[in-house]
Amino acid sequence: MVHIKNGVLKMDINEILLEGINKGASDVHITCFLPPILRINGKLIRMDNYEKFTLSSVKEFLYKILDDEKIKNFEKELELDFSYSVPGKGRFRCNYYHQRGAITAAFRIITSDIKTIKELNLPEQVEEFTTYPRGLVLVTGPTGSGKSTTLASIIELINTNRTENIITIEDPIEYLFTHKKSIVNQRELGSDTRSFAAALKYILREDPDVIMVGEMRDLETISGTLTAAETGHLVFSTLHTQDAAQTIDRIVDVFPTHSQKQIRMQLAGTLKAVLVQQLLPTSDDSERVVATELMFVNSAIKNMIREMKTHQIYSAIQSGGKRGMITMDMSLAKLYQLGKITKETAYEKAHNREEIKRVMGDSF
Repeated sequence: MVHIKNGVLKMDINEILLEGINKGASDVHITCFLPPILRINGKLIRMDNYEKFTLSSVKEFLYKILDDEKIKNFEKELELDFSYSVPGKGRFRCNYYHQRGAITAAFRIITSDIKTIKELNLPEQVEEFTTYPRGLVLVTGPTGSGKSTTLASIIELINTNRTENIITIEDPIEYLFTHKKSIVNQRELGSDTRSFAAALKYILREDPDVIMVGEMRDLETISGTLTAAETGHLVFSTLHTQDAAQTIDRIVDVFPTHSQKQIRMQLAGTLKAVLVQQLLPTSDDSERVVATELMFVNSAIKNMIREMKTHQIYSAIQSGGKRGMITMDMSLAKLYQLGKITKETAYEKAHNREEIKRVMGDSF
């Protein structure tokens, strides 16, 4: 509901955020000179029943949920990540930023229920990740592809079935876990630790069994994550990469040239699996469905990592079907065969268009 008093725009931020939840949005965007905007099934939809924001009203609107410390940090850094809750109704991952002198915000809606791997339509082989005693597992994909949701389902399965000390490092905390068979301690950047790198520096003194690093952003964080996996812990993290081979290259390329051989050795010794995912519109455009690439690190792939032959990894995944490996093109072809996505979507998102034609045969 829009409230106007003495000609000044008054809108309730909680009301708009909850409307986003009620309409099944994944995100709510607030930007100057436009009404609130929802992202529903990947598409941006303007909430034209609301007034457009002005330079003054957008600041007043967005500052309502910030305390003095957050305001100070935002005005100093010009960027702000934090989590926000409407008690009993919804949680949000929030990002404030500036554009052309105006304050702008993106709110990611976090569902309260942690979905299972089956409910997320992920390959059943993903459950194997939760049985590993140690090693590194990466979930990758573009922004908005559901990486955090997938990690939450994996952590919750460990929490339910194993007796472990689980420590997460997040920016900000998204899904809230309750202690079950495991202990789950969640640390948020800004309020509980200064950075991923700082948290990883001391995490080995906190007696962890399972560690979840929200994102491998920089050299220090990647180095700390690899060290944690190398010292006998089960570590999960994310990267913004499009396939398994690119994931390996991205990690190695972060390091200076003289260190890269050692990093390849570390990766070959610790990496257990890479899950790549992307969300695609369904054929009827009513929702989104996940397509996945799944790589388990076997002895052949270990050698490819050590010897800088990551260009051969895709072929190794193609031939690893018996092990449960899946290429992205295989996943796209299956979704098309099931009628879940259109031929055009499958072709657009394919890594190798000739390969997906081969997989699909005459039906493509």
